[in-house]
Amino acid sequence: MGRLSSSDQQTLRILLVSARTSVRQEVDDALMSTSIDHQLYWVSQSDLALIRAQELMPDVILVDDELEGADAIALIRQLAARVVSSAILTLIAPDEVNIAGQAVLAGARGFMIKPLNADDLLTTLAQVLLQRQSMSNDTRTEEEMSGRVVVFCSSKGGTGRTTLALNTAVSLRTLTNKPVIIVDADFAAPALDVALNLHSDRSIVDLLPRLSHFDEELAAGILASHVSGIQVLLASPEAGHTFAMSLPQVQQVLVALKRMFAWVIVDLGLPLDEAAFAFLDSADRIVITVLPEMVGLRNTRLMIDQLHAAGYPDDKTWLVVNRATLRGGVTVKAIEERLGMAVKHSVPDDQPLATHSINLGVPVVMGYPRSAVAHAMVEMAQQLVDSLTLQGVTLRRDSRSNKSLLGSVMAAVHTWRGRLGPGRGAAHEMRLRP
Repeated sequence: MGRLSSSDQQTLRILLVSARTSVRQEVDDALMSTSIDHQLYWVSQSDLALIRAQELMPDVILVDDELEGADAIALIRQLAARVVSSAILTLIAPDEVNIAGQAVLAGARGFMIKPLNADDLLTTLAQVLLQRQSMSNDTRTEEEMSGRVVVFCSSKGGTGRTTLALNTAVSLRTLTNKPVIIVDADFAAPALDVALNLHSDRSIVDLLPRLSHFDEELAAGILASHVSGIQVLLASPEAGHTFAMSLPQVQQVLVALKRMFAWVIVDLGLPLDEAAFAFLDSADRIVITVLPEMVGLRNTRLMIDQLHAAGYPDDKTWLVVNRATLRGGVTVKAIEERLGMAVKHSVPDDQPLATHSINLGVPVVMGYPRSAVAHAMVEMAQQLVDSLTLQGVTLRRDSRSNKSLLGSVMAAVHTWRGRLGPGRGAAHEMRLRP
């Protein structure tokens, strides 16, 4: 066991699976020579490793490649499938690099050469924790593998639908620390590339011909990454009104995205054609955005009637009033009476801020987190989290512990390298799985 941590730090929990006492001593010596707060657990019998890992839920699992007759690769594969929150590293002899490749394919994040030294260990642990915070290495349990779909729609343009959708996506990423994607399904007038200041020549048009081969590798080449951590499936501005998706294509896209992302946010444009209803059919929540003005209310009433005729239940549909405090606008109570539907949430009016945010390409919740608009948008995202629980367990997860843990490891890295002097400590930085 390492040094005791203070109340505001996190202890790095490491499980070592090795049949040899000498390896356990190597790991312990390397950890104790650093300033990182840690606790080391040791399992010498490989057949007990899975049970112990499920009990401890460690941050890192170190698997020795020599397990006295047991198959280390098979064990790594089993651990990767059953203890998905832990980062797995394999410890290999200098002449067994081929085992490292097999281990990575089986689910390990990387490898380290024996005998261990503190420099290699610290650098690798820091990279592993950094990977764990990135969306590309987010892992989910079986219950979480089917993501939630939230579709934002409106009866006309100008209701703030896109603004609410993208800020909800960013807020969900922050609140849950789980992978989030937003899909620009306004094919006639796409806007997410501008609103998020993204520059990519890839769009959903590039995806459709290869839908049968849609996997994480293909997604990485087509999706756009935003600095907030969300991924974006853009629409093609050039396609415009000539582009259309079929119902099977929409279904295929959403099934694939739900396997890869905990949250799938859809910014749905008009008209409500077959493709649009395919998005709505797959939605766990349909968010209708409306402004407090009479013409928009009339059109929204027609949209709600369409949804009712299509069989969508009221509890699946959320009515959200944007710019609710607009001077001279219709009151929330009057909106509810006219539409015959309760308002689920409202966002205050601050049109200059919203316009400035869109023009900058910076979401309000990132650029102006203390504003009343940002608070309202985060609250709405939290409502979605609270209402869409998986197997009775809320999706919300506090990410502060991961950040604190990563911060303490990085501090230890800097301290250690400071002792070694410049130019040291980066020799094995490419040993982790990309």
